[in-house]
Amino acid sequence: MDKFDKAIINALRQDARQSVSSIAETVSLSRSAVSERIKKLEQTGIIRGYQVLLSESQKEGVSAYFEIQHRCPRCADVVHVFQSIPEVITCRGITGDMDLLVYVQANSMRRLHEIREYIDAQTDIIKLKTHVVMSEWIDNRG
Repeated sequence: MDKFDKAIINALRQDARQSVSSIAETVSLSRSAVSERIKKLEQTGIIRGYQVLLSESQKEGVSAYFEIQHRCPRCADVVHVFQSIPEVITCRGITGDMDLLVYVQANSMRRLHEIREYIDAQTDIIKLKTHVVMSEWIDNRG
């Protein structure tokens, strides 16, 4: 990736719906060069897709963070539990008393409870704390 690819990615992060012409003007390349670079970034998997991010108040369902403590020697040894749950959005290793922070978006509180019960039933899970998202103030993902 060169400086132009990075500039194109930055422009797409700002607004993935902007025209190729607008991006070309921003990064000082021709429209065809920008189109080819975007196509290459997509084909190589650097750009994996585009998404719509709704504010929490507009989403259906419920989302929560699970703080998890496990007994495995490494976090990687227990990640398979979370890979099997389609509602898991992220699973991150963290510092402190807990080992993992897992973000889940479920279509209902009942489904969130089922996911929590499934995780809690795993023999390698020692402790599980749930934090249900009530509102969203800032989301700079993009």
